[in-house]
Amino acid sequence: MKRRIVITGMGIVSPVGTGIQYAWENLLAGKSGIRKLDGEEFSDLPCHIGGLPVTGTGPGEYNPDAVVDTKEQRRMDKFITYAMVAADEALRDAGLSANPDNAERIGVNIGSGIGGVDAIYDAAIDLKEFGPRKISPFFIPKAIINMAAGYVSIKYGFKGPNMSVVTACATGTHAIGESARIIQHGDADIMICGGSEAGICRIAVAGFCAIRALSTRNDEPARASRPWDKNRDGFVMGDGAGILVLEEYEHAKARGAKIYAEVAGYGMSGDAHHITAPAPNGEGGYRAMKAALNDAGLKPGDVDYINAHGTSTTLGDVGEFEAVKNLFADAPVSMSSTKSMTGHLLGAAGAAEAIFCALSIRDQIVPPTINIDEPEEITTGFDLVPHAAKKRVVNVTLSNSFGFGGTNATVILKKVD
Repeated sequence: MKRRIVITGMGIVSPVGTGIQYAWENLLAGKSGIRKLDGEEFSDLPCHIGGLPVTGTGPGEYNPDAVVDTKEQRRMDKFITYAMVAADEALRDAGLSANPDNAERIGVNIGSGIGGVDAIYDAAIDLKEFGPRKISPFFIPKAIINMAAGYVSIKYGFKGPNMSVVTACATGTHAIGESARIIQHGDADIMICGGSEAGICRIAVAGFCAIRALSTRNDEPARASRPWDKNRDGFVMGDGAGILVLEEYEHAKARGAKIYAEVAGYGMSGDAHHITAPAPNGEGGYRAMKAALNDAGLKPGDVDYINAHGTSTTLGDVGEFEAVKNLFADAPVSMSSTKSMTGHLLGAAGAAEAIFCALSIRDQIVPPTINIDEPEEITTGFDLVPHAAKKRVVNVTLSNSFGFGGTNATVILKKVD
């Protein structure tokens, strides 16, 4: 019999707020976190909009100084500090700390899609202009993806499995699923997991512009991310981190932990089709969702809410919708894309969206898809939760994440009675 896995803590840094309650309230209110990107580094690029966490010391603002010493921050790329802030909230939320009795049974699995890309860019410029003496000894630790997990492990004393998942935009969901399996296998009782991304920098934005993936609705930032809308023109990048505390059910009960939801199912697949485009009819995503349902022992009709990958790209939106429609047929499911408000957090997206699914179960409400003014004809009759949040029964949620290279991941959460 599989060990049951539950979520006992969550933390988030996002364009719609830092802290799960602030981010959640803004999502339910339909507030966009997409803004114009200031700075000369973006001025000559086709796209100069994105979703950045608001920095400050006020409620809902990103304040790394509260978690990481300012001197230490200079040795970290921003994707690491995002992860540190989100992890700190998740651990406080879970009421969890390491001690000699539990440290070896608590692991960390925090991934990123592209890691310290800004650090790599800056170091390359310095090397070219000033030579090797200019390169900092902290350059490599700032850039490599597993350092987010490493820093969290070191700061909090967690001595269990320490690793990172790197599967492009499916990273956060794969990190959750693989962490659940680590616990099920008995290699840990608790896993601190999720994803973090700080991709909004000159080189990464230029790279996505080069493949014409980004929206150029620069004069209307808040209306730029518009999944399933006829007038969408690409996705909008977002920065942030989502961290979850996964815990074996009996272990969580024994310590009196708060439980948000159970990680009931996890599925994966590969498209084997194209480096960036999804397989026809979204059949890879279809197989990932079906695998997750089989893992959970559930039927399509058991799912109440789907948090879609829903990036606001032409091929991706249609492919995912066709997969969902084929699998769920006449099931009374609601589906929305919170990326319409957060933008696409790349490697952090799946973790942030799993958090939103858990909160949907807690509060029995689903967040909206904003900016869906002229829906694609194929979506007619399907509940995409347009414009406004919707109160409804939410006992089971499904969250999709798909990435370049044809990698697909799905995680299913369910209410714990």
